[in-house]
Order: sequence, then structure tokens, then C-alpha cells
Amino acid sequence: METDTAATVFAELGNRTRLGILRLLIKAGHDGLPIGDIQARLDIPASTLAFHLRGLVGAGLVNQEKQGRMVLCRPRLDRINDAISFLKEECCLGIRKPTPRRRNAA
Repeated sequence: METDTAATVFAELGNRTRLGILRLLIKAGHDGLPIGDIQARLDIPASTLAFHLRGLVGAGLVNQEKQGRMVLCRPRLDRINDAISFLKEECCLGIRKPTPRRRNAA
């Protein structure tokens, strides 16, 4: 995952409502949940939920599929795992100590 993509993903997750939506969808797993169920379980007004889902879909964290009159939301577990891997990819490699700057002889 590129740094700019990761920044977009984590920016979307920096909001309490969007984080709650995604956590609920992760609990639901691959089956996902209809928008109405998300709204009822989290007690979010429809317009607010639509706004936050748009951000999660835009960041690639949620897929939506229309089934008749119902819209089903599913977590993109592959994208979520990519974001976690991005954070951990250099875990415990250590950090070199900075080299002291040399003063210019004046």
C-alpha cells in the first residue's frame, strides 16, 4: 500500500462514527449488513450514515451491493489487512542513530 493511500484509509478511520460502522461490519463478516440494519444498530440518522458510508466506500474499506431495494454493505477485509500490514511492515527493524551534523568552519 502506498503512503498516500494509507493516509486516506486512516483519515477515514479517524472519525468515531466511521470507525464504529467499520467495526460493526467486521463483526458481520463477509455476509455484511443492509444499510437499514447498520442505521438501527448504531442509531445513526440516514443522512449521517450515508455521508460516512460514502467516505468508507471511497477509501475502499467498504463495498456496497444493491439487492433489489436493499443496499448491502460488506467490509473489504483485504484492504483493511493491507492497511494493517502497511503499519507493521518495518516493525522492529530498529532505527539508526542520527549522525551528528558538522559545523561549517567559518
